[in-house]
Amino acid sequence: MSYGVVHQFKGGTKDQYEASIGAVHPADGSLPAGQVFHAAGPSEDGWTIVAVHESKESWESFRDSILMPHMQEGIAGGFAEPPVETVFEVVNEVRSPAHA
Repeated sequence: MSYGVVHQFKGGTKDQYEASIGAVHPADGSLPAGQVFHAAGPSEDGWTIVAVHESKESWESFRDSILMPHMQEGIAGGFAEPPVETVFEVVNEVRSPAHA
């Protein structure tokens, strides 16, 4: 079952996002292994990222082997504080025919 992750970075900016993504996503602009969807943008109090992974295990693998080690080391120009995180099992995913 797909697994969704929402990260809200209070006070986060586009520049911080781009630095962070540059450190944890593949350099060719593709998604990390197991991630099937990624969206991000400014929100009322900062920056919000929504990602969907193939499974909870896929998310945990990315989090534990790529995301957290980089965040713990510190990413130059990246988000200064950890996000508020919301996770959920995706029980319904609908795509328009043009994006199926």
